[in-house]
Amino acid sequence: KLANPELDVWVITGDGDGLSIGGNHFLHVLRRNVDLQILLFNNQIYGLTKGQYSPTSVVGKVTPSTPFGSVDAPVIPAQVALGAAARFVARGFDVSKELPEVLRRAHQHRGASFVEILQNCPVFNDGAFVQITDRKEGPAHQLWLEHGKPMRFGVNNEKGIRLNPKTLAAEVVTIGEDGVTEDDILVHDETNRTMAWLLSSLPGVVALGVLYCDPAPSYDS
Repeated sequence: KLANPELDVWVITGDGDGLSIGGNHFLHVLRRNVDLQILLFNNQIYGLTKGQYSPTSVVGKVTPSTPFGSVDAPVIPAQVALGAAARFVARGFDVSKELPEVLRRAHQHRGASFVEILQNCPVFNDGAFVQITDRKEGPAHQLWLEHGKPMRFGVNNEKGIRLNPKTLAAEVVTIGEDGVTEDDILVHDETNRTMAWLLSSLPGVVALGVLYCDPAPSYDS
């Protein structure tokens, strides 16, 4: 890409490849803002090398390399990207109809674009993301973000994200309960890095779509 800026480069990697073996490259390509797209397929396992645990494996995961269960706290890829000063951070999952639009936004962005794609591994970690991919129950755990729109979700759009005034943490609330109104629901601002960090790890729901987009001059420019 640096030798030929006209190339349209898409880097396809995984949770082990990008966050462990290639973590150094991942960190610096984001920090330098090289104009390419990074698609990190996260299946929370080393799927190509017989199912060892990966940096994103959940605590307690039993694998050939953790026969008594993993004791490591999992890495949150979006937080690593934000910490490395990425200017575009997004998330989707492998069977979502909205994923093509996320990829279009990534391609449109000039500079390093990071997209985490939650992916099922039917051999070594089947059902890792069934909570959000299930056709019936999934919508209750999917928060699709739109810039300038209230963060609402749920089967009947009854849930939302509110900033707790005491803890300054993002929390899930139900509109109409405990005095919660639509005015309490946060409006997504994809240019706000602090908001993106809060959204990267939510209780009981996964933020999807573009978490953060704030362009800056790319390394090659």
